Amino acid sequence: MKKIAIYGKGGIGKSTMTSHLAAALASLGYKVIQIGCDPKADSTINLLGGHPLEPVMNYLREHDEDPTLDEIMKVGFGGIHCIETGGPTPGIGCAGRGIIATFNLLEDLDLIEQVQPDVILFDVLGDVVCGGFAAPIREGYADEILIVTSGEKMALYAANNINTAVNNFKDRSYAQVRGLILNRRNVPSEEEKVKAFANENHLSIVCDVPRSDEINEWEDQGKTVIEGNPNSPISKIFFDLAKDLMEDAS
Repeated sequence: MKKIAIYGKGGIGKSTMTSHLAAALASLGYKVIQIGCDPKADSTINLLGGHPLEPVMNYLREHDEDPTLDEIMKVGFGGIHCIETGGPTPGIGCAGRGIIATFNLLEDLDLIEQVQPDVILFDVLGDVVCGGFAAPIREGYADEILIVTSGEKMALYAANNINTAVNNFKDRSYAQVRGLILNRRNVPSEEEKVKAFANENHLSIVCDVPRSDEINEWEDQGKTVIEGNPNSPISKIFFDLAKDLMEDAS
């Protein structure tokens, strides 16, 4: 089973990248779980026809009893099992703790045993890599990290923080960075900036996604490009990434 965490600063497109990768993996026949670990709880919306999923933390606040898997997990495009951690009431509590609480609950509910996935994708906010947001790295949930970045200064700053956090645990056999996903924003000298960052940190660019109106057009319909137009050049990029990630899984 592959366990991959996808990190990136807020607004960099990590949820778009994660859901497209999930859709590509599912279309290739793999059984996928996608867990959104962002308080916005919008990681899986384009796998669910544009319909938001009730986050685990919302459920726990509104009910006295713990949920069943069916109450916090929905099956979307390609049979992808979708879960959103959500976050605390705005202004109260810590979003990172919400991630840990959700992970503990999913273990109690025997998520892996019930679904028996080939791949678990964690979509994680990377602006602040505190204890909760670092949980997929340091608690053994993920084996590999993909960092989504553009050539923008703050995106690369966040990518550096994420890479540093992973390196802080390198002696403990935790997750390792597999590489960068370049989600282009068409800023000046973007490719050169990202390549320089990659070279400086001994990382590879595993996926290069051009800025595309097609992604936005399909997301307006609550879909990934994989679902809307599987023969698109954008879809091919994610199919290639999915195959590359899974080629050493057997």
